[in-house]
Amino acid sequence: MEAAPSNPTHNIISTAPSSVATHRNPLRVDWPTVDGPLGLSEQESVDHARRFFKFGFLLLPWLWAVNCLYFWPVLRRPSSYYHPDLRRYVVRSAIGFTVFAVILSSWALTFSVGGEHLFGHVWDKLVMYNVAEKYGLTGWI
Repeated sequence: MEAAPSNPTHNIISTAPSSVATHRNPLRVDWPTVDGPLGLSEQESVDHARRFFKFGFLLLPWLWAVNCLYFWPVLRRPSSYYHPDLRRYVVRSAIGFTVFAVILSSWALTFSVGGEHLFGHVWDKLVMYNVAEKYGLTGWI
């Protein structure tokens, strides 16, 4: 039996060096926002991402989603590609919106699937579709 060839070019599967994968093309300009050169500079991007992240805690979690969508290129790239503060705010916004979406979805599913069987007699106080009947507002229609 012959030994396997020691030349790596004969391998069917060859891997590129790790430096090739992380090397930035000097001719290509990557922008931190989805609107490219029409968008914000890097420092303005950090300021906007910080504002969107902080205002998301004021019961406006949809701003976290806007932050993730607007800075989508920051979420796609590795952490060393853009300003570290920018990536930190965008990733935290993504985590915050994911947590919010899970909580909202579980609440909606609890009400839609469980309903009166889950909540019992308290169900009539929780739902809003019987408010007109409760206050006698259906007689005039």
